[in-house]
Amino acid sequence: MSIINWQWTLIIVSSLILFFLSPLAKTTDQFFKAVHKRKAPNTMVLTGSLIISWIFAKSITNAANLGLDFGIVGGVAYAGYYLSFAVAGLLIYKMRTIGGFESIHQFLTTKFGKGAMALFSILIAIRLFNEVWSNTMVIGSYFGDIGSSNYYWAIIVFTLLTLAYAIKGGLSSSIFTDVIQMVLFSILLIVILWQVFSIENFTVNDVVSSGTWSFELGLNLFFAAIIQSFSYPFHDPVLTDRAFISSPKVTRKSFLWASFLGAICIVLFSIIGVYAQTQGFKGQAAVEVGKAFGIVILLVINFIMITSAASTLDSTFSSFSKLLSVDLGMAKDLTFGRASMAAIAILGTLPVFLEAEILSATTISGTMVIGLTPLFLFWNIKVPKISFYLSVITGLAFGFILVFEMLPETLIFTTGKYASLLWVNIWGILSCNILYFIPKWIKR
Repeated sequence: MSIINWQWTLIIVSSLILFFLSPLAKTTDQFFKAVHKRKAPNTMVLTGSLIISWIFAKSITNAANLGLDFGIVGGVAYAGYYLSFAVAGLLIYKMRTIGGFESIHQFLTTKFGKGAMALFSILIAIRLFNEVWSNTMVIGSYFGDIGSSNYYWAIIVFTLLTLAYAIKGGLSSSIFTDVIQMVLFSILLIVILWQVFSIENFTVNDVVSSGTWSFELGLNLFFAAIIQSFSYPFHDPVLTDRAFISSPKVTRKSFLWASFLGAICIVLFSIIGVYAQTQGFKGQAAVEVGKAFGIVILLVINFIMITSAASTLDSTFSSFSKLLSVDLGMAKDLTFGRASMAAIAILGTLPVFLEAEILSATTISGTMVIGLTPLFLFWNIKVPKISFYLSVITGLAFGFILVFEMLPETLIFTTGKYASLLWVNIWGILSCNILYFIPKWIKR
């Protein structure tokens, strides 16, 4: 049996198992809020769901590739994004307990009006749209070269199979399968690391000394990730939807644990890239290491990718469905919710045929939403409604400055890869915060 046939078997069998195990949502509370037997998810379930819904295929691929490029510093740099959980958990806890808000949309509508809520909804719809193609592209790359028939068929089949069980149970299916997927991910990661460290000439010391702690070799990305962590989580409904389904205390505890454990998982997976660096491998680090260790380890890595991608994809479908049905109030019924899932699955697959870059889905979208930082960081400070638009639109402008490389070199004070990303975010976050408060100062 060829490796491709084994991979097809993994996708089909794992998806069918998840489909039959997933609960069937019969009420809107089950479908949109993951209520099971009138109980919300507990700390362990919610923590696992948060971690696996963010350790998606693209993040694992990026972590391994950054380990290959920059050593362990690359893994730590990418793990910086997991500060997002702690930021969101603490701020949303206060918004719920002190402000009494039951959703991000309610908060924005109350403080800034329906126009602000509509613009925000567009931003998170773009985020969800990006999540579909950026994860399925990773799956496709394990079946064939970009542009090959195997590549496209793998993406289409994987998307349809994941859509099937997501449609069955909505957010209930998503969180239920997250627990299974998190357990599998943990076991498989241990298997891979055990194999890597069983090599005689590869030790923990090799990992520790594999990178240089300099801006040129990884720290540009690290500090950019830290800056973006104060806005990034709030434009991700996969994360914020889970912040309102359990009690405030359970939610805060779960988000703090997810921040710590999620970062560790990313750093551990980047060790695969570090090993690839010591062996002089080129290309996709995880794929090359898998090939070097033989068919069993390659299939284990493939299964991790399938597991993590499926988790993110079903969460994306659930969040998009909730966005249209509940947050925007288009039609809070199961038929419309399920139709919404099918729509984002189709639309989100289109960029696959345009050969978009995987990492850009994180770094560029993260820059475009830095204008959300003062909105949530200073959520309890009263400002004029115009402050929302000044900050958010400024953030979008800096996102375009990054895309088209328009920041003058005189404003970039470090060198190396991601230097432009870092300084666009630094100048952008300063501008957003100043413009956010200017209307308040003028009003005084």
